[in-house]
Amino acid sequence: MTLPDDAPKQQPANSSAPPDGARPRWWIYRGTGEPLRDTTLGELLPPPPPWRVFHGEPVLGAPPDDEAETVRRLGTHQPAGYTSAFAHREAEMVNAALMLRRPLLVSGRPGTGKSSLAYRISRELRLGRVLRWHITSRTTLQRGLYEYDAIGRVQDTAALRAAAGDSVSEDKAPTTPPGVGDYIQIGPLGTALLPHSEPRVLLIDELDKSDLDLANDLLSVFEEGSYTIPELRRARRRHPLVRVTTDDPDGEAEISGGIVNCRAFPVVIMTSNSEREFPPAFLRRCLLLHMPEPSEDDLVGMMAAHFGEDMAEEWGGPLIARFLERSRGLGGLAIDQLLNSVYLATSGRSEVEDGDLRSLVESVWHRLDGTSPGLRQE
Repeated sequence: MTLPDDAPKQQPANSSAPPDGARPRWWIYRGTGEPLRDTTLGELLPPPPPWRVFHGEPVLGAPPDDEAETVRRLGTHQPAGYTSAFAHREAEMVNAALMLRRPLLVSGRPGTGKSSLAYRISRELRLGRVLRWHITSRTTLQRGLYEYDAIGRVQDTAALRAAAGDSVSEDKAPTTPPGVGDYIQIGPLGTALLPHSEPRVLLIDELDKSDLDLANDLLSVFEEGSYTIPELRRARRRHPLVRVTTDDPDGEAEISGGIVNCRAFPVVIMTSNSEREFPPAFLRRCLLLHMPEPSEDDLVGMMAAHFGEDMAEEWGGPLIARFLERSRGLGGLAIDQLLNSVYLATSGRSEVEDGDLRSLVESVWHRLDGTSPGLRQE
């Protein structure tokens, strides 16, 4: 197994990351933002541990790309290659998750860029569209796996009976009854576990917002790499192979016998704002990564990705210094608040005085705990 020859070799002088020669051979994801060339993850990734081997079929082809969403999340400009000590640690944990075929639980304060990790992995390893499952207090495991529109199927069947002039008789089936697969929509988690030839990237966002049982419900799915659709399982004798829609735009997949088995375990990135604790049994099946506060160099890199190197060099220093000072004073600000202020500061509105512009820019740096003026509860 070899790594791509054109991958960046240089490390900045202030980086604690070891040179490439000191890295293990399974170091595939580098966190540089440079996509793989002339190779694929499937060619580079070593076999899984024996207890993490899956054999789902039929194998699906490559997933669609979603360049527009990736650009929206990560910016249009290629990173300059800066690698911080934390970036090395982050890449280390991503590679460990790839090797072990285990989920990665990323914790940290809101606004520190946890979700963007999924998009950076997908772009660098060329894994296609990121499947995103946003969690709320009402989210259930089944919603992530699939949804079955039983009411829609009953209504369509009744409409067919009426059209055939047989809406009263229950013992005569309509000439073209709707297939059960037409009413099943595979969710983001369920799509990630389909038998893809290469791992899909699944972002499970804000897992700590979930019901207390969801983490436990995920245990068997992550451990077995499979799930059952009872509606298809019951109909397997009449319909052993059913085509359903997936979470991808215009995506479809064939499911045999009502059981879905994955082939390449997905790259699962779960984010948590550290608002609750998770069961030990769940944590045992995950790798853990805590996202620290972004440094000045990290913020400069993000500015460069969205606005270009020249803009980051011109505006980064003083603006970021003020932003970090305000962030420390207010208990933590979000990265997108900085990006919003940069956009305002570089908008070119010459009629705005410098003092007014500074006041406008810093007005977007409000507290995130709901205690800003006008938000306090009386």
